[in-house]
Amino acid sequence: MPKSSSNTQLPPPLGRDAALFLDFDGTLVGLAPTPEAIEIPPALVPLLDDLRDQLGGALAVVSGRQIDSIDRFLAPLRLPAAGEHGVQRRDAQGRMQEQRAPDLVPILDIANELARVHEGLLVERKHAAIALHYRLAPQLEAVCRDAMSRAIAHDPMLELMHGKFVFEVKPAGVNKGIAIDAFMAEAPFAGRVPVFLGDDTTDESGFAVVQPRGGVAVKVGSGQSLAQHRLESPLAVYEWLVQARDLLAARPPKETASQPEESPRSPR
Repeated sequence: MPKSSSNTQLPPPLGRDAALFLDFDGTLVGLAPTPEAIEIPPALVPLLDDLRDQLGGALAVVSGRQIDSIDRFLAPLRLPAAGEHGVQRRDAQGRMQEQRAPDLVPILDIANELARVHEGLLVERKHAAIALHYRLAPQLEAVCRDAMSRAIAHDPMLELMHGKFVFEVKPAGVNKGIAIDAFMAEAPFAGRVPVFLGDDTTDESGFAVVQPRGGVAVKVGSGQSLAQHRLESPLAVYEWLVQARDLLAARPPKETASQPEESPRSPR
């Protein structure tokens, strides 16, 4: 269980030397009863496009969603992204890396049977993961946990992750922190100050990576966290990003060792 920082505070202004990593659901957009029911604020896509330009391309979405889902909601943007908590990763040049999917048929069968018996459960089949959502039936948390835990009990290649009203079976040893580390080893992220915003327990691995690097971890919403900074909601995230864009636009870019004048842009 992550520990709450005793000095959580609002995040500092975003510097031009930042590498910005953003969770999607619960951070950029509000949570919804189902993954497809989210609403994208009309100004969000142009805002992210502006920030990507101001940061020399060093902006990525790091999410539990699949990358094609992120692209669909943020069209026409195709940002660098990590999907399924790092199972999929697309770099700033648009090159995709994707881990081989494990055999998930037994897990899928168990999840589907549970959803058949209990109204309100939603099964999401991803490339290399099975997510069992219980937001519409929160009283079934223990039932879902027990069933999914038993499903992977004898498979060391799989692990169970608990997020907000979801239990997800995914490949063991994959998390958002590892994905952020991989981005930080590549242009245009390398040599920059990592900044990661996330709202869920699944984001804690990312916070654990950016803070030791001298970066900024921002917990969105309530709950215990390793993050030393906090914003109240996706709306507060949006307002902070708008302020960051406006402040960066007011400062002329400077060519430094860690900030090349031009960086590769991802395909739009």
